[in-house]
Amino acid sequence: MPPPLDLPDWNRVVVKVGSALVAPDERGCSTTHLLAIARFITESRRDGKEVILVSSGAVAAGLAAQGRTGPGTGLSIPERQALAAIGQPRLMQHWSRLFDAPCAQVLLTYDDVQRRSRFVNAKNTIGELLAANTLPIVNENDTVATEELQVGDNDNLSAYVAVLADADLLVICSDVDGFYDADPHEHPDAELLRRVDTIDDAIYAMAGGSHHAAATGGMRTKVEAAEKATDYGIDTVLVNGTNGDHLDALARGTVPGTLFEGRDGSRRLSARKHWMLHALPTAGRIFVDAGAADALRAQGASLLPSGIVGVEGPFARGDAVTVEVESNGASVQVGKGITQYGAADLQRIQGLQSHAIEDALGYAPTDHVIHRDDLVLTAR
Repeated sequence: MPPPLDLPDWNRVVVKVGSALVAPDERGCSTTHLLAIARFITESRRDGKEVILVSSGAVAAGLAAQGRTGPGTGLSIPERQALAAIGQPRLMQHWSRLFDAPCAQVLLTYDDVQRRSRFVNAKNTIGELLAANTLPIVNENDTVATEELQVGDNDNLSAYVAVLADADLLVICSDVDGFYDADPHEHPDAELLRRVDTIDDAIYAMAGGSHHAAATGGMRTKVEAAEKATDYGIDTVLVNGTNGDHLDALARGTVPGTLFEGRDGSRRLSARKHWMLHALPTAGRIFVDAGAADALRAQGASLLPSGIVGVEGPFARGDAVTVEVESNGASVQVGKGITQYGAADLQRIQGLQSHAIEDALGYAPTDHVIHRDDLVLTAR
């Protein structure tokens, strides 16, 4: 096994703890794995570091409060909402017992990430809590989240929190030693990767689902979270939260698991483009020819109607859409952007030169479909 890496310098960290660690026996909250995590948080705060905790486990705590055991899978949204409402106070009480410092509950939904005004409000709240030397404990607000407006897993939620909090580091505590080139539960000879500097299709191909019944995520959602965080320049570490020695090593400044390196300054996405790529819901797809794809990628051009060969989805002006090109018989994403024309109008002007837009539609608010400032290119 390759030796551990040095942990990059950091001042503010988001620590994510999943249900598999909070409720390992699926019988409600347990301190079995949380004591070492709490020790890392306490020592970090004592050293002057700022910590934000993202914790799952409300539904598991709710099930236990009702005398029910087993995983919370297969539940309807109303059932999850009710169980989360029952279990969230118990989860907070459970964590609060492990810290001398005051703790604060912060419940977020996808709407808080998607809408910039609510994003800023959440950012300000967490900033004030940190300034007051209080430990923010974040969870998704399952009591009000609907299927359309839920993040769905706390791996991705932790990445959103890391971005809105301007964290230097995201630590995802799992029940495996790090990121492997195959599922180590199914492939004993799988190799642990100590460093991942680029998250691409090959990395996603190595990620499987969750093997733990109480968990809603899996390795894929951890890679998704790492991609969101590293796109914003935030180093992300995946460690085994069931191993106290690994948490102690992290406190000493080494990475016992896998380090996903954050983009450097020249490749880091701006706050707005990160929001466009990772928070705005995608309403449809625009397909372009190879020439347009090359112009977007190599020249930083805006997307013009002449390069469009197809449209999919009932999107409107101002919606976010993916831009895709056919390559070797498959559709490859070039980027994601905010369109200045709805799908119906685009179907009428696709393939036309910009000067012909007004003749086709009777009006021409812009000569481009997606301005380059409203387009973020994707690496995959």
